Amino acid sequence: MSLPRAARVLGCLWGLVLPGCVRSIPAAERESAALESIARWEDHRSLGEGRLVALASEGSPEVRVRALRALARIQEPSTLEVFVQALKAPAVSVREEAAFGLGVMALAWEPLVPEEKARMTRALLAAEATEADVNTRLTLLEALGRLATPDAVARLGARLAHGPGELAGRAALALGVAMRQGALLDKPPLARAGELMRAAQPETSRYGGAYLLANAKRADALPGLRRGLGDASPDIRALCVKGLGELGGPEDAAVVAARLEDEVPRVAAEASRALAKLAARCMGDCTALDSLERLAPRAERVARGDAAAGHALLALAQQGLPEAGRRVWPTLRRALREALPRAASDVARGDLLNLDCRLAAAMDRQRGTLEETPRCGEREPPEAWRLALGLQEVARAPSAAGAAVAVRHLTHPEPRVRLAALAVVAAHPVPEAAEPVRALLSGADAVVAASAASTAGALKDARALPQVRALVDRVPGEPDLAEPVAQGWVALAGKDAEPALRTWLTHPHAHVRRVAAAALTSLTGQPVRAPHQALPDDVFSPEPAAPGTTLTFRTRKGDFTVALDAGAPRTSGNLVTLARRGYFRGLGFHRVVPDFVAQGGDPRGDGEGGPGYSIRCEITRRAYRRGVLGMALSGKDTGGSQFFFTHAPQPHLDGRYTAFGEVTGGMAVVDALLEGDTLIDVEVSP
Repeated sequence: MSLPRAARVLGCLWGLVLPGCVRSIPAAERESAALESIARWEDHRSLGEGRLVALASEGSPEVRVRALRALARIQEPSTLEVFVQALKAPAVSVREEAAFGLGVMALAWEPLVPEEKARMTRALLAAEATEADVNTRLTLLEALGRLATPDAVARLGARLAHGPGELAGRAALALGVAMRQGALLDKPPLARAGELMRAAQPETSRYGGAYLLANAKRADALPGLRRGLGDASPDIRALCVKGLGELGGPEDAAVVAARLEDEVPRVAAEASRALAKLAARCMGDCTALDSLERLAPRAERVARGDAAAGHALLALAQQGLPEAGRRVWPTLRRALREALPRAASDVARGDLLNLDCRLAAAMDRQRGTLEETPRCGEREPPEAWRLALGLQEVARAPSAAGAAVAVRHLTHPEPRVRLAALAVVAAHPVPEAAEPVRALLSGADAVVAASAASTAGALKDARALPQVRALVDRVPGEPDLAEPVAQGWVALAGKDAEPALRTWLTHPHAHVRRVAAAALTSLTGQPVRAPHQALPDDVFSPEPAAPGTTLTFRTRKGDFTVALDAGAPRTSGNLVTLARRGYFRGLGFHRVVPDFVAQGGDPRGDGEGGPGYSIRCEITRRAYRRGVLGMALSGKDTGGSQFFFTHAPQPHLDGRYTAFGEVTGGMAVVDALLEGDTLIDVEVSP
């Protein structure tokens, strides 16, 4: 069998004895062969027997940058030193890529050990102290924020306190990312963050200051957050409203309530969510609750076709209210019912009915019982959707009152209902659930069976052990089952679970290895890391999308267009291939979180579905700004058909979830999406 030309060229360069090797190979051909090999090794999660590391260490800047990107996507900790050394490279592009790569490694799905974090911290601090290139220095600050070690956080605090505007703004943003992960800074310069939010500052600096204040969870952030409510940028207003919901007191309810009338719906949605949080801290009279009843007129706007106006209602339902706020729900639901006769279209009517079910589910969560949701929405939304929605919310209730009802639904014919009922039983274990849960362990639906394994563990049902063991044996062939099955297996088998889990450590799929390592670490009390494994040659690999490819998402609310990212060719190509097959026709947006994301592409409709295979992550430099297309994941290299669109910037997603496109037209349609909206089709061009 003859080798591909690129492989032959690269083989000759590495001194292999191959027929046809020539003394001199043109530089352009050498570089092309190297880039082709890097892409192949990356896709197969292979280090190329050391050649990928070598290409990242020497050669042309273009080849080094591409090899460093591949290593960051592979996330093998033994290659950290390559990034550290590349921080000292003569070429700016190589240094910046090394800084970005270390930030990606800091967010690896399999956690780094303290010694690795310490090595990364020292290298990043040394590079940041001497880096002359502005963009590279900003990337170094970003990496320090993702790493979030005490020394990294201290350096970011110093740059915020004493750096010039752009540097201080990026340091504030990086500090916000670190603090979102739980990092602490003894004396964060929050006053300087507040100064960055003055109107004269550029929006990027103002946003960085607001992001830090919103995530600092400190009382001294309040003055800056209050001042930011009037910012010209809706992204900054939304952040400040969100921060006040976390930190504010009764005195903030009135100013937050004023943002319910914000001209940008996602800001109003954050105000609704923030008022719900403030209401949970009310004592006696509660301005926050009184203000939330002012959402009732939004029902008329939704009826007229302004679906985005419903985001404030959806956000409130998702957040929930304390028992004292129960009076708010009937007011809002009555407004939705009264608006039904004036619905401008079937789409608007559907939005009103689905929102009513969302509010009904929030009522059921308050009491922990399934009372309102079964008859919500005039009973027009599908029964399975209503029951699953209600059960999901009952699972979040502090009360176990709904457990008995959930047990009855464990035998429901719809998988999504059984899955939601399992969530209730796992959260509120009751003995009478054991037998029906055992029955699900051998069911035809693999997702439900895996969830039943986790639930059997929560029930401490020793009789389920043989069936859970059978599922353990299925995991190598069905990697998506790994996490819930491992939870049940460890809970029931204890130390005896260890031998089977150790066999998972050498599985080709990164997700199985990560789950095994985490479970074994918990079992043994010692850090366990899986050895690196390359994927087999015959693993499924999507055809790359052609540069310039766009997708048009057609919905009953209108169309929107997405330009795909050439930096993630296989992720983009996967969506293109599925779209051309008609895969997305009729699939719904099963998850919409206002001011965060709208997520779809799941054939099951419960967040657990996919195309029957997984693809590798292709982390890009594209930041999660508003309108960015991302790949939904449950772990490393678990992408499939589920995607999401961001409503607003999401810096904590950068470098962890593949960003592979951006909305170029029709963003108002994305803003109007609500749970239950479906795709007519996704069309590919050219």
